[in-house]
Amino acid sequence: MASNEGFLTDEQREVLKLACQNADNLASPPKSLSSSPKSPSGLRPEHFVRVPGAGKASTGGAGGRHVKRSHSGKYGRAKKDGAGGKGTWGKLLDTEGDIHIDRNDPNYDSGEEPYKLVGATLSDPLDDYKKAVASIVEEYFSTGDVEVAASDLRELGASQYHPYFIKRLISMAMDRHDKEKEMASVLLSSLYADVITPAQIRDGFVILLESTDDLAVDILDVVDVLALFVARAVVDEILPPAFLPRAKKTIPEASKGFQVLLTAEKSYLSAPHHAELVENRWGGSTRNTVEEVKKKIASLLREYVESGHAVEACRSIRELGVTFFHHEVVKRALVLAMEIQTAEPLISKLLKEASEEGLISPSQMTKGFARLAESLDDLALDIPSARPLFQSIVSKAISEGWLDASFSNNSGEDREPQAEAAKLKRYKEEVVAVIHEYFDSDDIPELIRSLVDLGLPKYNPIFLKRLITLAMDRKNREKEMASVLLSALHIEIFSTEDIVDGFVMLLESAEDTALDILDASNELALFLARAVIDDVLVPLNLEEIGGQLPPNSSGSETVKMARSLITARHAGERLLRCWGGGTGWAVEDAKDKITKLLEEYDSSGGVGEACQCIRDLGMPFFNHEVVKKALIMAMEKKNDRMLDLLQECFNEALITTNQMTKGFTRIKEGLDDLALDIPNAEEKYAFYVEYAQKKGWLQASF
Repeated sequence: MASNEGFLTDEQREVLKLACQNADNLASPPKSLSSSPKSPSGLRPEHFVRVPGAGKASTGGAGGRHVKRSHSGKYGRAKKDGAGGKGTWGKLLDTEGDIHIDRNDPNYDSGEEPYKLVGATLSDPLDDYKKAVASIVEEYFSTGDVEVAASDLRELGASQYHPYFIKRLISMAMDRHDKEKEMASVLLSSLYADVITPAQIRDGFVILLESTDDLAVDILDVVDVLALFVARAVVDEILPPAFLPRAKKTIPEASKGFQVLLTAEKSYLSAPHHAELVENRWGGSTRNTVEEVKKKIASLLREYVESGHAVEACRSIRELGVTFFHHEVVKRALVLAMEIQTAEPLISKLLKEASEEGLISPSQMTKGFARLAESLDDLALDIPSARPLFQSIVSKAISEGWLDASFSNNSGEDREPQAEAAKLKRYKEEVVAVIHEYFDSDDIPELIRSLVDLGLPKYNPIFLKRLITLAMDRKNREKEMASVLLSALHIEIFSTEDIVDGFVMLLESAEDTALDILDASNELALFLARAVIDDVLVPLNLEEIGGQLPPNSSGSETVKMARSLITARHAGERLLRCWGGGTGWAVEDAKDKITKLLEEYDSSGGVGEACQCIRDLGMPFFNHEVVKKALIMAMEKKNDRMLDLLQECFNEALITTNQMTKGFTRIKEGLDDLALDIPNAEEKYAFYVEYAQKKGWLQASF
């Protein structure tokens, strides 16, 4: 306490000492005091203690003189926490009184001012994003600088909101002149896959379609303008053609968004030369359209391969003024190097110089290689050595330093299985939508077009598996439609091997399928047997399928069941009616009609009438049956008049080359059986093939 001694005088120390003694006395009071009726029973130590402040020491003597009582009869007790009561000092920091701060005081400190909490409104990140992109779009419409717009959007971040950029860009362009509309389309093509993903492009257009009714309040011709934007996106290959039928399923039919899809499909994308029409609808712009740039790139690359002048080629690339689109230069150059393998050194030289000059940026170079890597499977159909050629160019580019070394890790063998899995997943999703649409529309030609557009024939067995699996979980109508579709696909685009592989995949997973579809084994047997009756498969194919399945498995038992169905009495008629007739029964009916019309033609010789009857059948996918029956009838009756009918059908494009080839192929497959009834069947068939080849009926690969 030495440090505190300066705060107390001698008199104060004496008072404090007496107070401590009084407190001890109270702790153990004498009996006479405690029993005295005049003694207050509630006395506490603090009532005897009063330490005066410095400079105001009392002159006390005995302890009794220091007992201070209030004249009102109340004790001056200190409040809780040492705060004041009457006659006390109050709190250490008593701020109950109003404090006046004089700002004119030389010692004024602004930090002594009382704090005030000011509420702030929380901003919505999406609202902030929309405001920012509106500014980016306005600047782009003013400057036309695609590269700056792409850079600004990339720096803005928040990529999860990019679909709203699509909506804002197009909605702002729709309310302006054709120049801005064209600029908006060019910008979307430039940002595609580089800044904005394909999925975000699709989502952005869906948002636009959903808000078409609201946009119509301010933009009277919104349906036509937005339909043109959708069509332009399809032509520019930033939206897949399948986007339209899929979007129709999510957009209400009564909405203007649905009208947009119908207008885009019927007025723009179905018109002759629609690509040129759509690209020039807004009169072009100060910038080259994407298609024009592609043509110029292809032209300058071919000129370079012929001349070998790298400097001139670099100058031409620079004059294009499309730095954001240089990945197209890279991709087309690589494809050209694969097509003309002697040009590979020249192409490598050009790309290397363009990279060293900074003409093609590392990101554009990598993107060009990546785009080609994604399409290698399709390219390999035309260039069988595409994959090894590509790998050799990649290795060379990395070793010479004009391709980032990380590309090898990202696109090498480790990435291929992942890319293949992603491609297969997308394919499955798309074919499910195609199959559902077929079940609703019963439009076989449209389904075949959709499969051709997908361009993945190696997945045909997977399509077959998915088709039959979905049909088994539906009613007999869909099962019948699936069987009829298999016949059409076998004629048009599916090989027998595709069909066999598809059924093998189905039967391998038969036990899993049975968990969801209790009668799966019986229905699969019916599908197999029906395929044989419809000439999609031959009985020998059942042996082939059974040989690929484990013995005593559910799949093997299904194949045995299918064999027994085929060998049963009246199997053909029963299996054609296994799903209750319907479309499949129409196929058998068509066969009877074909036989009758050929017999009538043979007796009357009316070519025009016979062609009209074939046309009235309305089954162009089944015209191979006409070819088959016509040739068999010509063999049986030794009458070549049927060849005149086939020639007329071919001239009128009533029977296509594909259908002709299929019909001849079916005759070839059944020659052994035909020879039992027609001894010279092989000789006649050889004559018909030679005749057909001279007339150009058959495919060159036949």
